[in-house]
Amino acid sequence: MKNKSMHRWTILLGTVIAQLGLGSIFTWSLFNQPLVDKYGWRLSEVAITFSITSFALAFATLAAGRVQDNLGVRKLVSIAGLLLGIGLIATSRVTSLSTLYITAGIIVGAADGIAYITLISNCIKWFPEKKGLISGISNGAYGIGSIIFNYVLESLINYKGVSEAFLYWGIIAMVLILAGAQLLKDAPVVTSSVKSGSDHEFSVVEMIKTKEAYTLFIVFFTACMSGLYLIGIVKDIGVQLAGLNPTVAANAVAMVAIFNTTGRILLGALSDKVGRLKVVIFTLSLTMIAVFALSFVHLNFEIFSICVILIAFSFGGNITLFPPIIGEFFGLNKQMKNYGIIYQGFGFGALSGLFIAAVTGGLRPTFLVIGGLTLVSIILVSMIKPPKHTINVIDVKGCYNSSLS
Repeated sequence: MKNKSMHRWTILLGTVIAQLGLGSIFTWSLFNQPLVDKYGWRLSEVAITFSITSFALAFATLAAGRVQDNLGVRKLVSIAGLLLGIGLIATSRVTSLSTLYITAGIIVGAADGIAYITLISNCIKWFPEKKGLISGISNGAYGIGSIIFNYVLESLINYKGVSEAFLYWGIIAMVLILAGAQLLKDAPVVTSSVKSGSDHEFSVVEMIKTKEAYTLFIVFFTACMSGLYLIGIVKDIGVQLAGLNPTVAANAVAMVAIFNTTGRILLGALSDKVGRLKVVIFTLSLTMIAVFALSFVHLNFEIFSICVILIAFSFGGNITLFPPIIGEFFGLNKQMKNYGIIYQGFGFGALSGLFIAAVTGGLRPTFLVIGGLTLVSIILVSMIKPPKHTINVIDVKGCYNSSLS
């Protein structure tokens, strides 16, 4: 038992190391203006790269569960780390937007998504009695990666140029992911006596037949849209809505990374004690307050900073809470495949903020729409309960007994 306990902490260490490299993608906003300056592209054309990365990240998670069944967690994360590194290194040589979208968008996003969901799901199954805490630590490492790389990559851009920065980024991230992968091992089938919301392991087909799956998707989509929209344009929000100069507004990038990470760690641990759905209602409420403030309040540096902190903190918490929620609603052993379906809310959330902004024509109307969707999600979470599973079985006399939960 002692050896097994030590072994799973080694696996958690490997997860943390790999997540540091994977989380670096959330520094993308550092590259927008340098790419514009070097190639003369429009800022909006470069900025959409992060949305493509996020969508590819989410979409790739659909295949991760099936591939892991064949390759195992160590090989799968290693391959994903190689692909992510290759994608970033290739980005150092791009000269067209279309190539940028393929290398930094599709390749990097897909590799990151496969490794991310594999690490989270595998690690949670090693610690079924501490799902919130472990999800918080793993997701926290993902956030810490963005903080560390924010300063590393900013220095590389300043001293080596934007193209060389991509080269070094690819090498460093690839080394971290490969190193972490070597400490991983596939989790055993969970037979924990720790009480979960559901007493049945739902397959993907069974899960998508439940109303709870669609409710969780809507809530996750809303939570991700608010966070990802902010991350992608936080500097622009500071300049346009709060009247900050670009240098001061750029500090919000680090602010997002810090409080995003804080939310992942603190709220994950808190959810083990007070219940995950209660914490989700709390985070959505904070988000709603912040986006309505961005919509209606005259902003200065202090109010802008508080809104950014609340949204980033809440987004980080929700990203941490949903993996264990899916496991508790639909079963831990099939959590990875089921979470891959719900996780598509991340990709659609990344694109929807930009779409709403294009339709409404501005930042404030976009935040107003997000606030309304957040209010709807709060109501949905307050009403949801884990699904009951009903099956038909044949008794020893050959007669059907039904409604076994």
